[in-house]
Amino acid sequence: MSSHLYNSRLGKVVWFVRRFGLSELFLKPLRCIFAPLVIPRLPKCKFNFNGRMLSLFYHAYNMTWVNERAVEIPIIRDYLNHCEPEHVLEIGNVLSHYGSVSHTILDKFERGQGIINEDILDFVSADKFKLIVSISTFEHIGFDDEVDGESGVKILHAIDASRNLLTENGRLVLTLPIGYNPSLDHMIMDNQIDCTRSFFICRKGKLQWEATSSDQAMECRYGSPFPYANAILVAEFLGSSE
Repeated sequence: MSSHLYNSRLGKVVWFVRRFGLSELFLKPLRCIFAPLVIPRLPKCKFNFNGRMLSLFYHAYNMTWVNERAVEIPIIRDYLNHCEPEHVLEIGNVLSHYGSVSHTILDKFERGQGIINEDILDFVSADKFKLIVSISTFEHIGFDDEVDGESGVKILHAIDASRNLLTENGRLVLTLPIGYNPSLDHMIMDNQIDCTRSFFICRKGKLQWEATSSDQAMECRYGSPFPYANAILVAEFLGSSE
C-alpha cells in the first residue's frame, strides 16, 4: 500500500497544520469537546440544492457545523435515497461515521470493518454500480499521498476508473471543496473534469450556504472568511461509454 502523509501521528500533525493552519490545530479539539453543548443550540437551517430544500447536517464527528460537511452529507444522502444500497459504491469512508450504512465502501487508507482497502485505479468489481458517491475525497488524490506525478492527471484517471464501474445509466457524484487543491481548481476553471452536471454552493454565513455561479465559487478562498471550504462543487458524471 502506498505511503500517506498522515500515516504517523507526527506526520498527521504536520499535514494538518500545512493544510488548515496552526490555529485550527488548537480550535478543532475545543470544538470537539464542546460539540455536545453547541449542537443542540444551533438553529435548524436549510439550503437549496437543485430545487430541493435540504437541512444542514450537524454532528460532533469532524465538526460538521463548522465546515462543508454540513451541506455535503445531506446532498449525498439525498442521492442515496433514490438508490438501493446494494447498487451503491462510496469512494472514501465518510458516511459510516454519521450512521449505519450497508453500501460498498472503498478507501485506500482508512481501515475498518467492511471497508475495501484498494486504490480506485486497481479496484475490480464483478458488478456495476448504479450510483457511486464520494465526499471530499478526490481532491486528496496525488496531493496528500506521497506519490509521483501531477495531481490533476491522477484525479482525471480516478474519475475515468470510477465511471467504468457504473451501469449504463449510472451516476458518479463527487463533492469537491474549492480552493484546497490548486491543480483541481485549475481543472474546474478550465472545464477539464468534463462532468455532465455541476452545482456550485458557497458559504455566505456561519450557517448559511447558497447556490452560486462557477465564477463566484472559484473566487472563494479556502479557510477564509470561514474555516475550511467556503465553496464546493457537486459534480455529476454518467457511466463511461466504453
